[in-house]
Amino acid sequence: MADLMLNSKALDFLKRLEKNNNREWFTEHKDEFKTHELEMKGLFTALTERLNKHDQIEKMKMFRIYRDVRFSKDKTPYKTQFSVSFSRAGAERRGGYYLCLKPGETFIATGFWAPNKEDLLRIRKELEVDASEFREIINEEAFQTIWGDLKGDAVKTAPKGFDKDHPDIDLIRHKQFIFVRNFSDQEVLSDDFLRHVDDSFRAIRPYFDFMGSVLTTNLNGESLIG
Repeated sequence: MADLMLNSKALDFLKRLEKNNNREWFTEHKDEFKTHELEMKGLFTALTERLNKHDQIEKMKMFRIYRDVRFSKDKTPYKTQFSVSFSRAGAERRGGYYLCLKPGETFIATGFWAPNKEDLLRIRKELEVDASEFREIINEEAFQTIWGDLKGDAVKTAPKGFDKDHPDIDLIRHKQFIFVRNFSDQEVLSDDFLRHVDDSFRAIRPYFDFMGSVLTTNLNGESLIG
C-alpha cells in the first residue's frame, strides 16, 4: 500500500495564510483549513504507524493552528505551519520526534529539547566522565549524512561546577541535545516523503539508546527505574 502524500494545496493554503494572517480571512477560509487539517491528521497517523514498527509511541500530539499571543511581540493569530510531536513510551525510552510542515521551511527534529535540570546534569556528568561513546555515535558517517552536527542552545563558557578547559566542554556546554534535518518543498511533496522521515527517525535510534541508558542509571551504572 502506497504512502499518503501531502497535498500541494495544503502548502498553498499556508502561503496564503501567511499573507493574510488575520481572523477575517481565516474565518472565510475555515472550511478549507478544516479539510487540510484532516488530511494532515491522516498523514501524521500514518507516520505514527511507521514509527511503531521500530519504536513504541505513547502519544501523537498535533499542534493547534491558533497562536498564544499573550506574551509574544508577534500578535498574528495563526501559525503558518502544521506540526506534530511524538512521545516515546516508557521511562526507559527517552527523547522524542517532531515534524514541522511549512512552505520552504519544513524540518524534522529529534532528541532532547528541554531536559529538566536533573536530566541535564546527568547528561553533563556523563560527558564529563567519558564522552567517547557519545562522539562515536554522532560522528558515525551514516548518522552524519542524515542528521549532521549536534544542535541546541548552549551556555557561553561552562556550566557551574564544570571546568571550562575540559576537553569535551563543547558538548558539556549544551542545554539542548537535538538534531535537525531540513526538507525542500519538492521533497515534501514527493511520494516517498514519509519514508524519508521515518528512515531519519530510525537512524537516531543508537543516540536514543545511549541517552536512555544514561538517563535511567546513575554514574555507577545502577538503574534508577527499578
